[in-house]
Amino acid sequence: MPGLGTSFGRGAMTNHWIDIRNADVIMINGCNPAENHPVAWHWIRTAMEGGAKVINIDPRFTRTSSQADVYARIRPGTNIAFIGGLIRYIIENDLIQRRYVIEYTNAPMIVDARYGFSDGLFSGYDAATRSCATATWQYQKAADGSIKRDDTLNDPQSVYQIMKKHYSRYTPEMVEKVTGIPKAKLLEIWQLYAGTGKPDRAGTILYAMGQTQATIGTQNIRGLAIVQLLLGNIGIAGGGVNALRGEANVQGATDMALLWQDVPGYMSIPRQAAHPTFNDYVAKETPSTSYWVNKTNFFVSLLKAWWGPAATASNDFGYHWLPKAKTSYAVMDLFDAMHEGTVKGFTVVGENPAVGSPNSNKVREAMEKLDWLVVADQFLTETAEFWSAKRPLKDVSKRADPTKIGTEVFFLPVAGFNERAGSLTNSGRWLQWAEKAVDPQGDSRSDLWIVDRLYKAIKQAYAGSTAVKDQGLLRLNWPYGDGPDVTEVAKEINGYTVANGTPVAGFAALRSDGSTACGNWIYSGYFQGKEKNVAAARGAQDAAGLGAYSGWAFSWPANRRILYNRASADPAGEPWDPKRKVIWWDDKGGAQQTGSWVGNDVPDFPPAKRPGTFAKVGGTGLDAHAGTDPFIMKADGRGWLFVPSGLVDGPLPEHYEPFESPVANALNKVAFNPAAKIYSGPSDTRGTAKDFPTVATTFRLTEHYQGGSETRNRPWLVELQPEMFVELNPEFAKEKGIADGDTVKVESARGAVHARALLTGRVQPINANGARVDIVGLPWHWGFSGLSTGHSANALTPTIGDANTLIQEDKAFLVRISRLEGGR
Repeated sequence: MPGLGTSFGRGAMTNHWIDIRNADVIMINGCNPAENHPVAWHWIRTAMEGGAKVINIDPRFTRTSSQADVYARIRPGTNIAFIGGLIRYIIENDLIQRRYVIEYTNAPMIVDARYGFSDGLFSGYDAATRSCATATWQYQKAADGSIKRDDTLNDPQSVYQIMKKHYSRYTPEMVEKVTGIPKAKLLEIWQLYAGTGKPDRAGTILYAMGQTQATIGTQNIRGLAIVQLLLGNIGIAGGGVNALRGEANVQGATDMALLWQDVPGYMSIPRQAAHPTFNDYVAKETPSTSYWVNKTNFFVSLLKAWWGPAATASNDFGYHWLPKAKTSYAVMDLFDAMHEGTVKGFTVVGENPAVGSPNSNKVREAMEKLDWLVVADQFLTETAEFWSAKRPLKDVSKRADPTKIGTEVFFLPVAGFNERAGSLTNSGRWLQWAEKAVDPQGDSRSDLWIVDRLYKAIKQAYAGSTAVKDQGLLRLNWPYGDGPDVTEVAKEINGYTVANGTPVAGFAALRSDGSTACGNWIYSGYFQGKEKNVAAARGAQDAAGLGAYSGWAFSWPANRRILYNRASADPAGEPWDPKRKVIWWDDKGGAQQTGSWVGNDVPDFPPAKRPGTFAKVGGTGLDAHAGTDPFIMKADGRGWLFVPSGLVDGPLPEHYEPFESPVANALNKVAFNPAAKIYSGPSDTRGTAKDFPTVATTFRLTEHYQGGSETRNRPWLVELQPEMFVELNPEFAKEKGIADGDTVKVESARGAVHARALLTGRVQPINANGARVDIVGLPWHWGFSGLSTGHSANALTPTIGDANTLIQEDKAFLVRISRLEGGR
């Protein structure tokens, strides 16, 4: 999550589920926890019972909305306009937590005089590459190399003044025009949330796919981060920017580099052009300041885990065996490559892209070009049966012809989550170990068993090869036994000393000389000793009453429950809020009683670093940070309101319209994100408001799960939600001649779906930029396989990518709707 990573240093939920109960105000923007995140909702209810206020911003009036103290209906795709207005409100009314902002953020830093923003474009923008060079976004430096700053925040080139100028355009009147939220409602919400910018108040922001699935998704999250930094809500109990993940192990999957651009632990994957040698990678990827100065320790330990004895200093620890990225391997790019015939084979484990990926007709057509496809799942998913005559084509009146599809498909039955042991890492970064409850049914096997057998078979096929390209495969370290033993895998992930196999106590013990091996440095510490699996710990003590439960499971990194918790104390080391103490400086603390950070959490800070410590100009690592710099993963130790580097579309969030929008951009001449990834194949048609005048958004249901293969095969859940539907406002439906329960056709530029009309006041038209905008909502769980079948909402969504993450834009696109004759 680069929106969080560039703001704070780590791309993860800053706090945790239970900590929500400590908040005074909870802003829910881009998620629906009452229906989709019941664990989160429990703690929200607990906070409400203690007097907390809940704000909900959503295009639909959901069950979360029904419980909120304040609800605002927002036009899909306009979150930055709303947040930009809140940022302006905080600054214009001097509601920032000033000491926090001056000491802990980059607000005082002086930016290059060449920096600018004009007509929707940031300085450095290159239309040819559709990205920004960041030279003009950098800090100014003094003669001694230190960063120039103005703690009065008055210098016109200070980050604070640049930000103030940038968001001056986001007046309540302008935000109402863009979002459709009435001015009075905007001011009510802004006043309520801005009131948390005090030491004795705490506000938390919760979000999910409603924020991220957009061409400005990364910048949506950046906007939330800016608000929290201005108000002093990062590092404290009851604060944070908290992503509500849609599955039990989404956080764990990203930690383990499920996304193509990383290796485990959020280190960049080597690129062929930039990192041809080990020395190139180390030199370019290891900064001189911040805790990332230790990256070589982590990276070499990873290579030792993968290649074991074969990885030595003399061969750069096997770096030449590690594949180097030549281009983007994001999901949408992979399907383009399939279309073009570049990718010939495809293995899918635990995912259903034929339903879950955007522009699903394009996805299904791409798989027709494959030589082979392997699907490992519990049920025959739409991906496994994409070749079936059950599959509707773009013209939904027609079906696929299996005799014309040459892809050879292999299906591997997989054990369910309760049929295997292992760890799950939840949204709050807690690794929790789950034992196997029952044996797998029939021939089902765990994912680990399948990967183990696959590797061993491939290795056998290449046995005896002397080709250079095969040596990385043949020399992989694979010490997991014939089971394989999931505990052995876990120990490798934790890390160990090579000489004796003893688990390391934490990532501080990792070394770059090959003496340690570690599969993921951020997980170091969850195995202590030969047998103690801390992820399985179930201590239920909560001495401080903050809900940290530090003896329950393991929270990365180093069992910290709240990230950046140095910021919970003032510059002198005293807690901002004595009622919600997280950590503080104790002059007598530490084993030598010479002073240490102590408290109710593991300090996210050097334990013995005194609050009054000065930063060393030209220093390396954490020596370059002062004792008042809480964000140890950032180069300057501060939370970034303004991002000098790391993003390709701008240092500050700026409103752009969705790829498909019914109105012009009221704030800029540039209509939509100029750095967004545009796909231009024959299946990537862009709709216009003339042909498709209605805005559509997608959402989840409580009764169904993700691509639906698990829940649409459960009779009791099918009975609760039996068929695909579309939510329509009654007045809009009347204009279209549609009655409740009619079967309607919903069309976009990419395809069509049939759905049952559900007339409801949950969706309403919005007045935006002087025009009435009608909105409809579609759940995205249906497909053509299973007990309950229906058309997939993603047949309508565009192939368009966020500039930084390449995530798709599913929450705002254009459609037209008509009643199907005889459709009841």
